[in-house]
Amino acid sequence: MSATTGGATPEVSTEKLAIANFRVTMGYLGVEVRKQIWPLVLLAGIMTAAAALGLVTPRALGEIVDIADEGGATGEIWRLAGIMTASAVGAAVLAGLGVRLSARIFETILAHLRETMLAASLRLPLARVEAAGSGDLVSRATDDVSTVSQAIGSVVPALLTATFTIVVTFVGLALLDWRFLLVLVVVMPVYVNGVRMFVKKAPAMFAAERAATAERAHHVLGSIRGLDTVHAFELSQSLNGRIERHSWSVVRWFMRAIVLQNRLGARINLGEFVGMTTILIIGFVLVGSDSLTVGAVTAAMLYFLLLFDPIGRVMLLVNDLQSGAAALGRIVGVIEEADRAATITTAVDTKPARPVLGAPLVEIRNVSYSYSPEHEVLHDISLSIAAGEHIAVVGASGAGKTTLATIVAGIHRPSQGRVLLGGRDITSIDRTELARSTALVTQEVHVFSGTLASDLRIAAPDADDDRLWAALDLVDAGPWVRALPDGIETVVGEQGHHLTPMQSQQLALARIVLLDPEMAILDEATADAGSAGAGVLEASAEAALRGRSALIVAHRLSQAARADRIVFMERGRIVEVGTHAELVSLGGRYGKLWRAWSRGRTQS
Repeated sequence: MSATTGGATPEVSTEKLAIANFRVTMGYLGVEVRKQIWPLVLLAGIMTAAAALGLVTPRALGEIVDIADEGGATGEIWRLAGIMTASAVGAAVLAGLGVRLSARIFETILAHLRETMLAASLRLPLARVEAAGSGDLVSRATDDVSTVSQAIGSVVPALLTATFTIVVTFVGLALLDWRFLLVLVVVMPVYVNGVRMFVKKAPAMFAAERAATAERAHHVLGSIRGLDTVHAFELSQSLNGRIERHSWSVVRWFMRAIVLQNRLGARINLGEFVGMTTILIIGFVLVGSDSLTVGAVTAAMLYFLLLFDPIGRVMLLVNDLQSGAAALGRIVGVIEEADRAATITTAVDTKPARPVLGAPLVEIRNVSYSYSPEHEVLHDISLSIAAGEHIAVVGASGAGKTTLATIVAGIHRPSQGRVLLGGRDITSIDRTELARSTALVTQEVHVFSGTLASDLRIAAPDADDDRLWAALDLVDAGPWVRALPDGIETVVGEQGHHLTPMQSQQLALARIVLLDPEMAILDEATADAGSAGAGVLEASAEAALRGRSALIVAHRLSQAARADRIVFMERGRIVEVGTHAELVSLGGRYGKLWRAWSRGRTQS
C-alpha cells in the first residue's frame, strides 16, 4: 500500500483522463449486456406480449364502430367490452412484470458499472490523477456515473418498451391492410431527418457539457482544499469570478442542448401531423373501394395515435441517450486507462522486492524529474538507502524533497535515471508487490469513514483485534483509542468521531506497522502535531519505522538529528550528505541551519 494519505504533489498539468471512442464504449456495453442475455430474451417476450395486448382495445373499438354502423346486437358490444377489459388487465400485469425484470437486469448492469468505475479509479496511478486534475476524476465518478445511472435505470427500459410497442403496432397496421404501411414511407424521412440532425450535433455538445462540468468541479474542489490559503491571501473574489465563468460555460452548453432538443421536438410534431393525414387519406381510399370498413380504418387511426407516445419518447430519449453515451465514454475511458496502467506496471518481474545480501534496499541513480519540459525540479540525484537505514531529507520549501519522496514511493516515474528497490527497477515491479513493499505517509492524513478497526484493516485485512491493539500500542495510540466510546469499533471519519491531527497521524503510522513494508517514506508526517505533540508523534514515528528502511522528509531538525544519515537538498540537488555530527562539524548549510534552529529553541 503506498499508504499515501494526502496531496503531496501539486497539480501541474491539465492533461485530462482518456475518453473512450464510440466503438470502445459500445464494446464495453456489449460485454455487460451479454452477461444478461437470457433475462433480456425473457424481457423481450414479455414486452412483445404486453404491446400485442395493447392493440386489442383499438381493434375492438373499430369493431364496435362497425356494429353501430350496421345496427348490430348490443350483446356483441358487451362481449367486446369484456375482451377490452381482460386485455387491459393482462397488459398491465405484463407491464408490471416487465418493469420488475428490467429493473433487476439494468440495476445489475449499473451496480457492476459503479464497482468497475470505483476499482478503476483506485487503480489509476496517483501521478496520473494529479496530472489530469482531481476534478476530472471526481466529475466522472459523480456526475457522469449519475448521468449513466439515469440512462440505464430509466432511459434504456423506456426506450426498449417504446421500441417494442412501435414494432408490434406496425405489425397490427399491416394485419389490417398492408397499404397502411405506406405511412412508414411518408413519416420515416421526417423522423430520420430529425434524428440525423440531432445525432450529428448532440455528441460533441454533450461531451463539451461534461467537460465543462468537470472543469468547474476541478476549480471548486481546488478552492475548497485551499480554503485557508484563499482566506489568507483574500482570493475569494478572484476565485469566485473564475468559478462563475466556468459555471456559465456549463449553462451555455446546457442551453444549446435545450435548443437542439426543441428543434427535434418540432420534427416529431411534424411527423405526427404527416402520419395522421396519410392514414386518413389511405383509409378514405380503402373505404371508398370497399376494401375496408369504417371500423377498420378507425382502428388504424387509433393504432397510429398509440404510436405518438412511443415515437415521441424514442425521439426525445435520444437526448438522454446521447448524454448517457457521452458520460459512459468518459467512464470507460477511466477503466481503459486503468487497465493500460495495470498492464504497464505488471510487466515482467513479480518476484518479491527483497535486496540481495549486502546490497542497498533502495538505489537512486542519476534521477532527474520534470513536471513539465520547462520545469525540472530534480537534477541528477544519486543516493543509496541500506536495509534498515533511516535517512532524513531537509531543505527549504521547494527544494524537491516531496518530489523525491514520491519518486521513491513509485508514485512518479523519473524523467531520467532509475530507482532500484531490492536491485530491481521500481517501474518493473508489480504494483501490488510495490504497494506491499513501500508505504508513504504525508502531512495530510485521510481517515476513512467506518470503524477505527476497519480503517486499520485497510493495511492488513486479516488482522485480528489483538494485532490491531498491538500496532496501536506500539505507536502510543492505545490509550486514547481505549478511551473512545467503543474502542476500536468506534465509528470515525466524516460521519463519526472526529480525530485530532495527531491522532490521525498515529492511525496512519499504525497502518504502517500492520502493513510491515520494507521501505517507509514519511513526508512531513509529524508537521501537524504542534509543539506540544511533536515529541510524542516523533516517538510514534520512530517506533513505527524501527527495523525497516525509511526516507523521512523532516519538518523538525530534532527528527532529522536522530536519523542515520541526513541529506540536505537545495534547488532540486543534493548538496550535503552525512550523519548529524558530521554535517554539524562541517559547518555547511545543515550546520548553519542546525545552529540557528538550536538558538531559536533556547530563546523560546
